[in-house]
Parts: sequence; C-alpha cells; structure tokens
Amino acid sequence: RVIWTHHAFGRHRKASAPGAEPATFLLQLHISVKPHRPAGAASLEAVKRRIKSLQEQADAAEDRAESLQKELLAERKAREQAEGDVASLNRRIQLVEEELDRAQERLATALTKLEEAEKAADESERGMKVIENRAMKDEEKMELQEIQLKEAKHIAEEADRKYEEVARKLVIIEGDLERTEERAELSESKCSELEEELKTVTNNLKSLEAQAEKYSQKEDKYEEEIKVLTDKLKEAETRAEFAERSVAKLEKTIDDLEEKLSHAKEENLDMHQMLDQTLMELNNL
Repeated sequence: RVIWTHHAFGRHRKASAPGAEPATFLLQLHISVKPHRPAGAASLEAVKRRIKSLQEQADAAEDRAESLQKELLAERKAREQAEGDVASLNRRIQLVEEELDRAQERLATALTKLEEAEKAADESERGMKVIENRAMKDEEKMELQEIQLKEAKHIAEEADRKYEEVARKLVIIEGDLERTEERAELSESKCSELEEELKTVTNNLKSLEAQAEKYSQKEDKYEEEIKVLTDKLKEAETRAEFAERSVAKLEKTIDDLEEKLSHAKEENLDMHQMLDQTLMELNNL
C-alpha cells in the first residue's frame, strides 16, 4: 500500500512586510507493502521488481522535493528574486505533483496487479492443495498396489510350488502308469492263457459230462440187469431143484455185476467231484 502525503504551504505576503519569508514546501512519501502469501516465483518476482521501480521513482521524487525545499531555503536568502523564483518553483512543484500523481496512478495499477497476483497465488495454493491431495491418493494407491503386488508374487510362488509338486506327482503317476500298463499287458497275456485254459477245461468238462452221462447210462443198465438177474435169481430159487448147477454161476455173475456197479458208482462219484471242482475253479476265475 502506498500513501502519498502532500503538504504545501502557499506564499503569505503582506504589503507592509516586503521582506517576509517565502512559503515552504514539504513533500512526504510513505510506502508500505502489504504482506502477502507466497505464490508463483515468477509472478511475485515481477511484482517485486515493479514495486522496487516505483519505490525508486518515489525516492527520486522525494529527492527532487528535498532539492526544491533546499532551493526554497536558498530563496529566503535571496528575497530580491523571491517572486520570480517562487513562480518558477510553483511551476516546478506543479510538475512534480503531476509526476507524483502519475506515479501514484502507476502505483495503484501495480497494487491492483499485486492483488490480482495474490488472488492468482491463492488459486495456485488451492491448486497445490488439490495436487497434494491427488499425490496423497496416488501414494495410497501405490501402497495398495504394492501390497497387491506382494500378494500376487506370493500367489505366483505358491502356484509355482504347487506346479512343481504336481509335476513330481505326475512323474510318479507316469511311472505307476507304466508299471500298471506292464501289469495290464501281463494280465492280458495271463487272461489269454486263462481263456485258453478255460476252453480246455470247458472241453474237458464237456467230455466229463459226456462220460458221466455214459456212466450214468451204464449204471442204469447195470441196475436194470441186476434187477432182471435178481428176478431171475428169485425165479431160480423157486426152481432150485431144477437149477442147482446154475446157482453158483448166477451168484458169481451177480457178484461180478455188483463189483462192476460199485466200480461204476465210484467212477461216477469221482467224475461228479471233478466236475464240481472244475465249476468252482471257473467261478473263482
């Protein structure tokens, strides 16, 4: 803020006092700069330079005013030239006042620009706060991303570990698979052998069944013959007086037939046991 104070005292002359002292002129310049918040370095430096220039102009004007005051003091000593010098001095004072007015206008313009610069500085400060807030949010976001990155690295390491474990298990499984395939091939070969054995056993079973049926038929035939012979024996006994010589022969024949029957029964029993065992083996397969 610039305050101009101008004190001018006109000439006071009296007709009865031709030796009166000429008027004195006092010019004071008070310049004070309102403190303001720091803003952009470039704009504030420009404003400061303008203010400094105006201060220099004001100092120069003050120096000129002091020079005029000295001239006025010198005029007191030269009363014979007072009127001409005072008129000239008044004209010079008027010029100085006009110059001071112009300087004051320039200073007012500078103050206006300074206020605008302060407003711009305020806007810049608000913008800086917005940028700082954004920077804080960006830092928080970066911290969150760093945490997420650490978690992703941990997940990736865990995935690599699981992959290696699965790869090891896969190698083991592949080895088991090869051994299983070998066992399967052996099983298939054994199965083929068993199928061949089954065919052989089936053929043998059919043969045994045929033999069993044959022996069963023989058994039935022998039983029938025994029955016939028994009937004949009974009939022969009733006619014993007529067939004493044939009794021994018939008894021998009966013994032979009973022995054959017993032997056939044993063979038939063996065949049934063999057949049951074969069926059990087939069921176990």
